[in-house]
Amino acid sequence: GPWRGHGARGVVTGPVAWSRGPWRGHGARGVVTGPVAGSRGPRGRLRIMRRNPFVTDGCCRKGSRNALQELYSPSQSEFSGLALLHQTRRDQVLESCRAHGMSSRKRRVLTPDDLKHLVVDEEHELLYCYVPKVACTNWKRVLMVLTGRGKYSDPMEIPSNEAHLSSNLKTLNQYSIADINHRLKSYLKFLFVREPLERLVSAYRNKFTLKYNASFHKRFGTRIVRRYRKNATRDALRGGADVTFREFAAYLTDPDTARDGPLNEHWQTVSRLCHPCHIHYDLVGKYETLEEDANFLLRLAGAGGELRFPAYAKSTRTTDAMAARFFSNISSEQREHIYRLYRHDFLLFNYSRPAYLRDE
Repeated sequence: GPWRGHGARGVVTGPVAWSRGPWRGHGARGVVTGPVAGSRGPRGRLRIMRRNPFVTDGCCRKGSRNALQELYSPSQSEFSGLALLHQTRRDQVLESCRAHGMSSRKRRVLTPDDLKHLVVDEEHELLYCYVPKVACTNWKRVLMVLTGRGKYSDPMEIPSNEAHLSSNLKTLNQYSIADINHRLKSYLKFLFVREPLERLVSAYRNKFTLKYNASFHKRFGTRIVRRYRKNATRDALRGGADVTFREFAAYLTDPDTARDGPLNEHWQTVSRLCHPCHIHYDLVGKYETLEEDANFLLRLAGAGGELRFPAYAKSTRTTDAMAARFFSNISSEQREHIYRLYRHDFLLFNYSRPAYLRDE
């Protein structure tokens, strides 16, 4: 594979976002040690924020500034207010990682599997960590337009199943150690997040209540019915198409589930999918301000003139009130267990404990 020069295991050490000093190379081992996320470098031209110390004038395409430079050293005054907002979000991640020991030195090794969610756009020098159920289908469509060299022009003309084909977008785990290091240092890294329990309920609704997701019913539904439903019918055991939220909650909180291996990406935590305490994300977008954050990023990348992020008009979107109704059907012990499972995501991205859990 592409993980060359690193012995048989092919692991990447780091990038630990809070370690001191610049990106230090470690010879043939290809070790990546990350930057201090909030380090105080030269000020940007608008003097509004701490500049990323790894952005240099020679890092980007000749005759232009890349997205990373525009974020940390804005050339346009219209970027300044949003740049400050994103500095605040970066600081929140940094402080949460430090305060809760999530950037511990014990977790310094990232494997190729840890980088498979980082989509690469070489033309615009972007790295996007996709999180299922946080507009990732539309982001993949947008990135196909950005990287398609004119093949696509309208993101919404790309079928959703085509957007998820692995052959249509490159991911960071496909690169050599040296190329990974370069992109982690020089490209703007971003992700989009969502209130954790809304995202969880959205995943349940999408994967277990819609008929077209038969593959999920077979893969997970049959296992859940077999484990948690008494007197299950033969059809339910064979098809797994009618999993209740109570059964799904039992599956999530069962110690056997953790022993089976990592959770499926649709309900895995953002901290496990994107490793924000070990990879320094320059921009943290939120589902609650999706269009504003997404179009800001596209303008930073120089693509905002001809491309807008698709407007979100779904009337079936999972809301806080809807999540509250689903959680009212499970036990208080399960509610608390699930909150603890996603607690790091609440802390990292500044989401409050939901009102429907506050009495527990």
